[in-house]
Amino acid sequence: MSNKALAPAIEGWHTMGDQPRLIGTRCCDCGTYFFPKQNDYCKNPDCDSSEFEEVELSRSGELWSYTNASYKPPAPFVAADPFEPFAIAAVQLEKEQMTVLGQVAGGIGVEQLKIGMPMELVLETLHETDDEIKVTWKWKPVTA
Repeated sequence: MSNKALAPAIEGWHTMGDQPRLIGTRCCDCGTYFFPKQNDYCKNPDCDSSEFEEVELSRSGELWSYTNASYKPPAPFVAADPFEPFAIAAVQLEKEQMTVLGQVAGGIGVEQLKIGMPMELVLETLHETDDEIKVTWKWKPVTA
């Protein structure tokens, strides 16, 4: 096991630890949630607010849709070498009722996914630098 410090691959997108959460924003006027964070203007067409509060979003939800990524994503994404296809999931967050798209945890393919199944947020290593182990968030079936 490495003695390198764990660090988020993208600072400010998720918390670290055993129960990670995505970090988003909520419009102070209409209550609409956003991920990634929205800080300029509310994208709700019925709202013209520009005031937001940072919030930790639900770490669980229901699988809304999924697909298989059979191509190597372009930079700045850091893909494993050699590249192996992976599953992508759209998960409707439990409290916020918004859908967040993200990669599925390693070792779980589309054949193991089913619309409506419960999913949770987990952290996995993305890559290592000379000083740190960079981690990112992924979706994982609760039963896996």
